[in-house]
Amino acid sequence: MPAVTSETTANERSEQTERILRAAAALLQEHGPAGISTRAVATAAGVQTPTLYRLFGDKDGLLDALASYGFDSYLAEKRALEPSANAIDDVRRGWDIHVEFGLRNPAFYALMYGNLRPGRRPAAALENGEILRRMLERAREQGRLRVPVEAAAQAIEATTTGAVLLLLAQPESKRDPTPLAALCDTVIASIVTDGDPPGDARTTVAGRALALLAALGDGHGEPDDDPVVGAGFSTAEAAVLREWLGTLTR
Repeated sequence: MPAVTSETTANERSEQTERILRAAAALLQEHGPAGISTRAVATAAGVQTPTLYRLFGDKDGLLDALASYGFDSYLAEKRALEPSANAIDDVRRGWDIHVEFGLRNPAFYALMYGNLRPGRRPAAALENGEILRRMLERAREQGRLRVPVEAAAQAIEATTTGAVLLLLAQPESKRDPTPLAALCDTVIASIVTDGDPPGDARTTVAGRALALLAALGDGHGEPDDDPVVGAGFSTAEAAVLREWLGTLTR
């Protein structure tokens, strides 16, 4: 009898994992997130339930792996995006890819963003958020943001996710993505600066304070990388400056 090597064991685990995820994906497509149970997945994959727990830890671990499995092609496309000269154009391209994927893969999208588990986000969702924030950081460096990167990211994530989930809740024949183009324009306009924002003096001051906060960053990195500290302020003074600017934005 041939010896069981660690490589053989790793290959078996990989094959079992793939088989379980394929079975879970088929169940998801047929029944939606509510139809996924550890027993049903194990039966469909032809493995014992303890095997599933050994590989994924628990049901949440299985759902996390399944979301990443379904979003693999989506993330591959997002990772492959070459930065253009205009970071805001890149954000728009990312928006379009996100919406198109959600409408083509409603079951996986609902699993990823509609199956809320407090305190846990699928690894694929975290990576998608990181890609968006890198795009927005480039926009900040180009002087295009009027709000901090995190505020811009939250606005885009909340809007795209809510809009796609709303479309997916409608009958397939009525899912018209056309209004999402105008929605994208509205959200982008709210976070991008092409000059002074309109409005009275107070609104203008608030907008300028937000733009300056966006340009300075949140100061959470190393002190040597903080442009405020680099300008001669102490770390404490930099924190106070950001606090004052935050007050002006309200």
